[in-house]
Amino acid sequence: MVRRVSTFVPKSPKEMGRLQRRMVRAGFKNPQRAAVLFALAEITFPVVFALTTLFFMGTVRGGLMAFLLAGVGYALPGLWLARVTAARQKQIQNGLPDALDLLIVCVEAGAGLDAAIVKASEELALAYPALADELRLITTETRAGKPRIEAFRNFAQRTGVDDVRGLVAMLIQTDRFGTSIAQALRTHAATSRTKRRQRAEERAAKLGVKLVFPLVFCLFPALYVVVLGPAVIKIMHSLLSG
Repeated sequence: MVRRVSTFVPKSPKEMGRLQRRMVRAGFKNPQRAAVLFALAEITFPVVFALTTLFFMGTVRGGLMAFLLAGVGYALPGLWLARVTAARQKQIQNGLPDALDLLIVCVEAGAGLDAAIVKASEELALAYPALADELRLITTETRAGKPRIEAFRNFAQRTGVDDVRGLVAMLIQTDRFGTSIAQALRTHAATSRTKRRQRAEERAAKLGVKLVFPLVFCLFPALYVVVLGPAVIKIMHSLLSG
């Protein structure tokens, strides 16, 4: 029975290596296997890119290009992993206020914190699957016998999100001093909702600057051709006829 439970209970992030923690943060269910595949990709991609370049361009002309493409091939897995991790962290960060609202409703209705986490993971499975998976891992760890505080700390270490760290610190303090969980969750939910609105406003403010380059390189040339094209044609005809 102990061996069966150990296969389902996730390993603590403290017991993992640095690369395995990166895999867990990116959302991979089997961090050991994902870490091996990632290491193989970092070794294989540079070799494949370099050999392909040398095959088509030759050793004399393609030496420098092969070296550059080998560096690109080595960096590609890391860039892809960083992108996947950032997208997952963003999903968890955006779904945290909704999860806190569900926890508040369940706690105020008389349910315990563990039952509230289970209900929140079920309700958020479609909207925020990454956050729902993390909440299920918390439930799995607590049911396997881990203390609730340790499960919350593992949750913060797995995600690497600042809002989750603040939530875990608040829950640990609430559990230690015996204060109202509902009130603490309501305060943290309001703070998380304010941060989410500020992030949306920040992205909206940056939109005008990001649109400058597509306008300059895509829209303005076509506009100049349409507006100034007939005048240029008439000037050329008049010069040639004169």
